[in-house]
Amino acid sequence: MFPNSSNLGRPPFPPKYQQQSTFFTKLPLNIPPSLLSHQPVIVPPIHFRTAVGNIEATPAVTPVVTLQPVTYRSVSPVSTSDALTSFQGRKRQSQQSIPDDAKRQRIHSHDSDTTVVNQAVPLPEERRRSFPSPISIQSPVLHAHGSPALIGCVPPLQDNLFPDPAGTRLPVAKDELSQQILELFQVCRQQASDLDRKELCRTELQREIQLIFPQSRLFLVGSSLNGFGTRTSDGDLCLVVKEEPVNQKTEARRILSLVQKLFSTKLSSYIERPQLIRAKVPIVKFRDKKLNTMMLNFFFLPNSNVDFDLNVNNVIGIRNTFLLRTYAFIENRVRPLVLVVKKWASFREINDASRGTLNSYSLVLMVLHYLQTLPEPILPSLQKNYPECFDPAMQLHLVHQAPRTIPPYISKNGSSLGDLLIGFFKYYATEFDWSHQMISVREAKAIARPDGIEWRNKFICVEEPFDGTNTARAVHEKQKFDMIRVEFAQAWRLLRDKKDLNCILPLKAAKQKR
Repeated sequence: MFPNSSNLGRPPFPPKYQQQSTFFTKLPLNIPPSLLSHQPVIVPPIHFRTAVGNIEATPAVTPVVTLQPVTYRSVSPVSTSDALTSFQGRKRQSQQSIPDDAKRQRIHSHDSDTTVVNQAVPLPEERRRSFPSPISIQSPVLHAHGSPALIGCVPPLQDNLFPDPAGTRLPVAKDELSQQILELFQVCRQQASDLDRKELCRTELQREIQLIFPQSRLFLVGSSLNGFGTRTSDGDLCLVVKEEPVNQKTEARRILSLVQKLFSTKLSSYIERPQLIRAKVPIVKFRDKKLNTMMLNFFFLPNSNVDFDLNVNNVIGIRNTFLLRTYAFIENRVRPLVLVVKKWASFREINDASRGTLNSYSLVLMVLHYLQTLPEPILPSLQKNYPECFDPAMQLHLVHQAPRTIPPYISKNGSSLGDLLIGFFKYYATEFDWSHQMISVREAKAIARPDGIEWRNKFICVEEPFDGTNTARAVHEKQKFDMIRVEFAQAWRLLRDKKDLNCILPLKAAKQKR
């Protein structure tokens, strides 16, 4: 277990939010996962009996730990000589008492899928773990399929639009290519146990980081939570230290330098190779090498060795996580298509922004954009149809609720997965005008490139749905751009002629890699 892993009992931001809203004081019993941190942590004392296999676990409530105001000099062994001046000297606000009348309980389900033609897809159990909150472990009761029941402090989600996640449905596959896509998706998609490991690590790291930044919150974002993750997806974390934006070149780097020191000193037994990457949005890259080894061994889980990227106050990442999550689950053909495109791009070595090619986020947006621009669209523009759900000014503790208010999208387009994949490659190989157009999921169409620095002399332009920046700005060399276009054209011709996914992606190797 990580040291000092106590429940800090703090809201995401200073108490002024509680004065503006009754969100933290009047909680409905059926509220979904949210930015709650005031519940007691349920940690069972484990009583082992002498009989083999006869294990008792009686949950007990550990009271909330109230931290006194601290300065960075009180935290050891992390050095504080380079601490942020903006945080030093800041007057600590007294924490208001919050009733502990709500507990969170994670919902689990079977991993099996029922095949139905183009019906709405209920959100799977991944939806139940959205925002930071202490998790607790109850008795070691295993699922029917053998994965442990890691129970979090989340009340059961009463959601009529997306009922039982056991009813998750996939589209029917009537041809060989569609069947190959479905099989690859079922083997490689992120499993509940994969998300459990990331969530457990996030919870423990949050408790340690809050000893330095008491009112901070650590969010799990990106592919781990947006529905497009695979079994080998990295974990993306966003550390929110305050509600105002931070300067990524100065303030964020200083915060991350403190986090890196924490990882490399106090948590060196649990965190491997913490490295500060000074990019446009700086991150700390690290690997969780033990991930609460004692608990994982108790629940028969292997060590995870998950790679993580941690950024500071990249709030856009939190917002687009739930925008993409909504797209992922309102139409049942979206996730399989995105997964196979990401696997193909990785195999063809055009899915690495550090090498001047496309990042995974841009690839996801390209698939969504293609599905929006069909003569009979498969996806709408969620931001245009539901502007109130994806308001860029929406408070973070409300962002996760947007998917619950949006009904499934019923498209008249009955194209198979195979036909859609071929059409995707054809669209970008022969139809899209790379020189004059920009990919826009926000507008659900290709629009003219803006005449700005962000877009000037760029070979691929993919609009970020919230802040309007270019997510494909890493593609800045003509040689790399030409290589990407050649790959799209070649994949289209091969699939059109052979209708076999193996001709562009060796399935056996892809399934083994996951």
